[in-house]
Amino acid sequence: MENKTPQNFDGLGLSEKLLLAVKNAGYEKPSPIQVRAIPPILAGRDIFGCAQTGTGKTAAFALPIMQMLDGRGHYPAPKRFRALILTPTRELAEQIDANIAMYGKNLSLSHCKVYGGVSQNPQIKLLAHGVDILTATPGRLLDLFSQNKLDFGGVEFLVLDEADRMLDMGFINDIRKICRELPKKRQSMLFSATLSAEVQSLAKNIVDNPEKISVSPDKPTVDKIAQKVAFVEYGNKFDLLEKMMKERLEKSADSLALIFCRTKHGANKLAKRLCRIGIEADAIHGNKSQSARKNALERFRRRESHILVATDIAARGIDVKDMSLVVNYDLPEDPETYVHRIGRTARAEADGEAVSFCSADDAPLLKAIEKFIRKQIDPLADNPFHSEAAQKAGTLKTSLAEKLAQPLPKSKPQNGGKHPQGKRRQKPQQNQYYGESLPRKKGKSAQAVVEKIGGKKSAQKIGGMLKRKMKAAGFKPQTEKPRGKPAKSSFWQKLRESLRK
Repeated sequence: MENKTPQNFDGLGLSEKLLLAVKNAGYEKPSPIQVRAIPPILAGRDIFGCAQTGTGKTAAFALPIMQMLDGRGHYPAPKRFRALILTPTRELAEQIDANIAMYGKNLSLSHCKVYGGVSQNPQIKLLAHGVDILTATPGRLLDLFSQNKLDFGGVEFLVLDEADRMLDMGFINDIRKICRELPKKRQSMLFSATLSAEVQSLAKNIVDNPEKISVSPDKPTVDKIAQKVAFVEYGNKFDLLEKMMKERLEKSADSLALIFCRTKHGANKLAKRLCRIGIEADAIHGNKSQSARKNALERFRRRESHILVATDIAARGIDVKDMSLVVNYDLPEDPETYVHRIGRTARAEADGEAVSFCSADDAPLLKAIEKFIRKQIDPLADNPFHSEAAQKAGTLKTSLAEKLAQPLPKSKPQNGGKHPQGKRRQKPQQNQYYGESLPRKKGKSAQAVVEKIGGKKSAQKIGGMLKRKMKAAGFKPQTEKPRGKPAKSSFWQKLRESLRK
């Protein structure tokens, strides 16, 4: 049955208080993931959802959970929380907690966020009285649990947001530890931007008989993102970026751009170079303190800096309104990361643009991305630093790949199906072994055989090789006597003793 997207939120079963909050937030119509997820969550079903980045997954699980928590009227016990939302990064935890605060203005629900990089004392104080909704990263959550600062016994709802990213960051063991401590009777939801075998395996252990929701699983990238690739030599990357940024700022002084680098050092270096040419830019990555990262994001949102240079740690959790450009200054090594990077633009049904810089060395990464998104990315038209070598490496197949793609020809045997002369595999002669012509048993002693095939080896290093060669020469070892009776000297023992003499 085809699911038609309603024009507003009235038909999803939300309360008047939440509908008013959604209207004040500027939401006009629900996204497909919200249409398909909110009703079954309100009905008590577990959810396994896969939707593109930037399609409103946060509201899809937060709105129905908040409505059910408010309707039950329970209060959390000290150190406990009623809903647990796990996220991979601090930025995403901040974003979800901010959205919950916006949705819950007309509700009497408490909420807080827990993540590393900041002092734990304020977090412990908030948890001491109990909260309704806790948004946390797995590491800090387990740290506080080990200190007996929180209790998992009151969890009624569990949400794993961006589950694929948590697996990429190595949180799988932490997630399993947390789930073992949770009550068996709970409602669980797992949301992911991409669908992989690892995510499906994790879902089997988290959700029970879930409602499976897949919104455009065959199209990992948002259709409204105009994707372009700029073929450029490595040394000309910054010149091309400078040209692009200055042209955009001349057209619109409030335009924002998010630039991704592969390394933390590269992000710092690029931000400093942009500041030297008069373009305000900040860097954000894992080595920055949480306060520095938060200040950089706030400056970016207030348009005090127009460019934010980030590593992949910020590929999730950055949700800035009207950010219309994402630049992949360095292509990611994982194709899925490309999807999460460009998903920072075209948020909430808006349009966006993504430009990726590709040098000749980056050609394999570009091919992997195009294979993953099932789409060939068009070249950037206005590129004065265009590199033919990079484009040829990124678009043409190698001669080896072309040969492997061709079917093997069926060759007919020559000479009536017989092997050509000189090509038949020759069988070894009867008395030939390891390339040595061995003497027959008749008329030859064991000492002569040793001198023939093992004269260069010392008596102590003959070992198993001598056994194999002697056996091939026709000598048979004597069988050993059964246990319990004194064993006589074997043939090989007598042979070794004679050699030592």
